[in-house]
Amino acid sequence: MKRIVSRVRRPVRRESADLHLLLTLLSFGASVSLTRLFLELTGYPQLGGGNLHIAHVLWGGLLLFLAALLPLVMANRWVYRIGAVVAGIGVGLFIDEVGKFITQSNDYFHPAAAPIVYAFFLLTVFAYYRVRRPPARDPRAEMYRALDGLQELLDNDLDVQERADLERRLVSVAAQEQAPALAKLADQLLDYLRADTIELAPERSSRWDRWVDWVVRWEDKIFTEGRMRAALAGALLALGLWSLLGLVEAVTPALAPTHIEELVIGGRLGNSLELAGFSTRLALESAVGLLYLASAVLLAMGRSESGTTLASVGLLLALTTVNLLVFYFEQFSTIITASLELIILLSVIRFRSRFVEPEKIASATRADDGHSKAG
Repeated sequence: MKRIVSRVRRPVRRESADLHLLLTLLSFGASVSLTRLFLELTGYPQLGGGNLHIAHVLWGGLLLFLAALLPLVMANRWVYRIGAVVAGIGVGLFIDEVGKFITQSNDYFHPAAAPIVYAFFLLTVFAYYRVRRPPARDPRAEMYRALDGLQELLDNDLDVQERADLERRLVSVAAQEQAPALAKLADQLLDYLRADTIELAPERSSRWDRWVDWVVRWEDKIFTEGRMRAALAGALLALGLWSLLGLVEAVTPALAPTHIEELVIGGRLGNSLELAGFSTRLALESAVGLLYLASAVLLAMGRSESGTTLASVGLLLALTTVNLLVFYFEQFSTIITASLELIILLSVIRFRSRFVEPEKIASATRADDGHSKAG
């Protein structure tokens, strides 16, 4: 047993692991959303006949098995991207039927199914942001990534930038002293990599790179600071009013039948726990709505930093907490609202990176220059 444990090596994060996990995350979300949309539009058809019903959980399991087999059989780097997409689609088809497996009656439409799927999605998002952190830079990890990058050389697809990245890693490994064997191997690989016999692939921009460049140029031209601030203020104002509308309908019977009464009559709030959950949802939605309105006002006044900070707090609270409750009562129709909130949050982050953070850095630089002159 001791010999087996001694052979276990400390794991090393793969290069581009964050990209692979992002592909899994996006395909997972698209798989669940499109599956529910397709079933809703087609009246929930069933594949099979008589006593047979081939549920899409089986297709999800098949795709997950395929995603597990691909990296076991194939050594090419592109396998990881395909496996990531296939795994995301598979887990989406699989977890979409969670309602059948948490109830004795195999209830696909059980209210708890939607929040479980959403919670699993949030956990995957959390894992993605954890993986995005800078990886370890010890000699062993760097050599792992360097050897992985050498696959581009085997495929005759190593370009100038990729060779520069490989050289940087190998130089760092060769310069360290705690692992002499790795340093020697890095020196030998550097000699080979720098040889005149190495043929580099011509520099070329992919369609993706050209598309990204076009988007950036279009963004700089269309979404100036003033226009983007106004668009964010309008979007947050609309979100705030929409969030508060549910509260108004619930507490003002003169405007509309209260949602609580409808749920009680329909049997949805059959116990005190569900009633408490619905009351908590209303309270949180009202708090988030007020945060949206406050951030919209601040942005309209030109106070970008405080406005985007409040907006980020409200959007994160909605995406991570409020929507869990909303999914229970509204089911998968909440996907549209959650998607809009995510888009607005990403837009707020982009606005901060383009205009707020550079201004803070410039202000700090001016302050430092002023102190230096005063001194």
